[in-house]
Amino acid sequence: MAEFDLFGTPQPVAGNGALGVGSEEDPAAAFLAQQENEIAGIENDEGYSILENGELPVGMQGQDALTADAIDGVTNGDIYQESNGPTDCYAAISQADRLQTEPESIRKWREEQRERLEELDANSRKQEAEWKEKAIKELEEWYARQDEQLQKTKANNRAAEEVFVNDVDDSSPGTEWERVARLCDFNPKSSKQAKDVSRMRSVLISLKQAPLVR
Repeated sequence: MAEFDLFGTPQPVAGNGALGVGSEEDPAAAFLAQQENEIAGIENDEGYSILENGELPVGMQGQDALTADAIDGVTNGDIYQESNGPTDCYAAISQADRLQTEPESIRKWREEQRERLEELDANSRKQEAEWKEKAIKELEEWYARQDEQLQKTKANNRAAEEVFVNDVDDSSPGTEWERVARLCDFNPKSSKQAKDVSRMRSVLISLKQAPLVR
């Protein structure tokens, strides 16, 4: 600071008692004095007081504590979750790199697999449509056969009913057992579970051939 004081000291009086040229205010000296005051103000600020007494100011102690906690967390392995994996941008870049570095054989195999699956899907849809059409056709044919069989059964039942009514109306004495015999089935049954009706069958046949005389 001594050299700064030299500029600020008044100039000596000349021998004739008049002031020298330095008696006027020197602009350089004024500028240096202003800079000296500003530097002194900055040194007295609490942000730089750590250089004098070795202690941190109150405003900087909180920031230093946060920094220390962050460093301790990284040292102890307590890293934030975001650092466990790449971000979406990094993942996209990594995926693009894998696609670019994918071998030609694997890319060709993927294309063939995709084409084969598309072909299988098309064939499956085609077969499904054919099966549906075939099922509808077979169902319609089955309904037609059932209706035809039903109509035949109705016709046979009506014919049998007419014959029975005519026989009842034209009944004459001595033909009762003959009408009864027509209602019976005299064909022998081969099933083992069927009851033995051979004696009853023989009795009905005898009555048909030789009715009882009153």
